[in-house]
Amino acid sequence: MSTASGTRRAGVIGDPVGHSISPGMYQPALDALGIPVVFERWHVTAPDLPAFVAGLRAPDFLGASVTVPHKLAVRALVDEIAESAQDVGAVNTLVPRDGKLIGENTDAYGFRESLREVLPDAGSRTAMILGAGGAARAVAVAMRDLGCTEIIVANRDLSRAERLRDELPSAPVRAMSNEGQAFAEALARSGVVINATSLGWKPDESPLTRAQVAALADGTMVADLTYRETDLLREAAERDLPTLDGLGMLVHQGVIAFTMWTGQAPPIDVLRKAALAAQAARH
Repeated sequence: MSTASGTRRAGVIGDPVGHSISPGMYQPALDALGIPVVFERWHVTAPDLPAFVAGLRAPDFLGASVTVPHKLAVRALVDEIAESAQDVGAVNTLVPRDGKLIGENTDAYGFRESLREVLPDAGSRTAMILGAGGAARAVAVAMRDLGCTEIIVANRDLSRAERLRDELPSAPVRAMSNEGQAFAEALARSGVVINATSLGWKPDESPLTRAQVAALADGTMVADLTYRETDLLREAAERDLPTLDGLGMLVHQGVIAFTMWTGQAPPIDVLRKAALAAQAARH
């Protein structure tokens, strides 16, 4: 995997992967610390994933981020699954160590730190998580770690929300459907509402109706894991509610992943500036 003498490679693995801003974020930080690594996008299909991951045990591999749809499948391809990945149930970071590949997960850490940065009292609020997939599970772990005593997971398929609750007994999770009077009442008393669904990646789609956003209590923090302004965030801002997009989560994920790969903490200001520039370049 060498590019030039003394140069190593790192990358982000996904299908698709062309949308990822990870190279634009990590490369300036690597360059700032004088680390001779090229960070790339690696488009890998599901059938090719086992062979590709096996090749990452080469000595010139520094590390990788793993994005959709491979976060679950890659668990079976690593030599060891770290506690962070066991907790979340998915692997999004590969770290070579002593000839082995370690599967880590930085999602919960990234969301926890990005939320704590803008909402120091997040742990004292009721959290409403919209969605029940892997991203929702990472958010639930983050809210648990912040000390949240009530975490509501709302999903169209109630059985998926119940499965998340049952598989995460260490978190005070309550499962419910994302419709009906009980949902409306829980939404109205939640102090943090987080969109962990895929709704919002495209324009003109949102996990909440405009009327539901209007019914949120004053001061409710509305967060979306998508790293751009979504319809949900726009409508919340129109109500003067505090909002948080996913860019901060990406940056904080970057801090911990970079440290795992290199043994050095990256300059967070460089990561943040680079992520903002890479995001702007894609829109």
